[in-house]
Amino acid sequence: MNKFKIGQIKEEKYISPELHSQFIEFLGNCISEGIWVGEDSLIPNYKGMRKGVVDAMKRLAPPVVRWPGGCYADMYHWRDGIGSKNERKVTWNENFGTYEQEENEFGTHEFMEFCKMICAKPWLNVNMLRGSVEEMVEWAEYCNRSEATTLSGERERNGSKEPFNVEYWGLGNECWAGGGNYTAEGYAAEYRKYASAMPNFKPADFLNPIEGLELKMIACGPDGNKPKERVNWTKDFFSSLGKYRTPQIDGYDLHFYNWNLNNQNEADWYRVINSCKELEEVIEEQYHLIQEGISNFPEVEGDFPGAPVTCKLIIGEWGNWHWSAFVNRPALFQQCTMRDAITTAMTLDIFHRNSDKVSMACVAQTVNVLNALIITQGEYTILTPNYYVFEMYKVHRGGHATELEMIESHENIYSFASVKDNIISISIVNADIDAEQEITLTMDCPAEVICGRVLKSDSPDACNDAEHPNRVITKQAQSPVSGNIFDWVIRVPAASVSVYQFKKE
Repeated sequence: MNKFKIGQIKEEKYISPELHSQFIEFLGNCISEGIWVGEDSLIPNYKGMRKGVVDAMKRLAPPVVRWPGGCYADMYHWRDGIGSKNERKVTWNENFGTYEQEENEFGTHEFMEFCKMICAKPWLNVNMLRGSVEEMVEWAEYCNRSEATTLSGERERNGSKEPFNVEYWGLGNECWAGGGNYTAEGYAAEYRKYASAMPNFKPADFLNPIEGLELKMIACGPDGNKPKERVNWTKDFFSSLGKYRTPQIDGYDLHFYNWNLNNQNEADWYRVINSCKELEEVIEEQYHLIQEGISNFPEVEGDFPGAPVTCKLIIGEWGNWHWSAFVNRPALFQQCTMRDAITTAMTLDIFHRNSDKVSMACVAQTVNVLNALIITQGEYTILTPNYYVFEMYKVHRGGHATELEMIESHENIYSFASVKDNIISISIVNADIDAEQEITLTMDCPAEVICGRVLKSDSPDACNDAEHPNRVITKQAQSPVSGNIFDWVIRVPAASVSVYQFKKE
């Protein structure tokens, strides 16, 4: 028997919509042939962007999209992707075995247009490895300067008189590995230069502060999959950054993948599902390390102490990574099944439960790569089970976590509850591979059921493809049964994700 009691709102746990953000990169067919098909393509498109992908993402409305990487960011020069397409520089993409010619048809303007189409904020990652401070400064000026300058004029000639107002800037990517094999102290020194050089797009007026664009500087956090290294990296980075005067730092970008190097039997099913739970421990650990690091920053001397430093934990890349992705072509393509949907739902609920500790998270990656929401096959755009999880979980965005007391529970039942506008939204994941479960929900006030949706399949390995695009989709869930206005009994299928909504009376 599974019994849960729904309690009071946790006011400190606001569920930021940015926990449902996305990540796209020049890797495999994520952008080329995925998002970008070209304006002359026979595949229906909006200004060269695949119509099926744009329409699907517009329905999902991701709050933030991170680009151009990832690892590709540290080999990407933004000037290669602006201006006339037939005059753009042709480069060679070696990113994670892609090994293909890059025409650079999808550049800054195209990315900004994509974000505009799907109502997302852009996050740009700068080239710290092969680039320079000057290159970053010019990119920021090109994107954000409203005043008449050479760079803002160039942006206007290339099609955008209005600035893009890019708020989020990642300074380097995975600097502990392919982003430079830095030590934490070495990276901190580079971060100081880049963060200090970033232009200020707010008019300076000490007596009459004027509101303007507040840029957010996001530092490279550790490899979340290495328990010892991630602790040492975070400690060493904040220790080094705290010496003398501290540059602006708004976010700290940790990456965590749920590795699946086998995929053969029922034991592997549970191993992959259970492995995703480690991320909750990582978030707890890294949040407290960040707070400890900031608390040790020295007090600033003089008459201008400045505002207190606040740095938010961000999960810039996350998702399942299967062994097959290493050998597939295009690079890092993997088919997403019902098991991926279950770990995706469990991970989103980890973020929801820890919304006071993590402020943003970007799934890797949106299209055709790793834990994708969408795959494309020729002219076809197919929504994976992961897409439907994100669609179902939109109800949690902007809500507040509520107390969810576990009275009794099966080991493979996971749940989360939030409240927004007097509506209680409850997500229930049944990770049991073959057993339906009965759940009793007890409310702390009278409530009536509004709706229920369920994502399930006949087989836990089921997926969607061009021949069977609707094999795994959301359907109306079995209606809860109520003995009174406080207690509700729900039956959830094996290997399923369900979301129910109740209205408080």
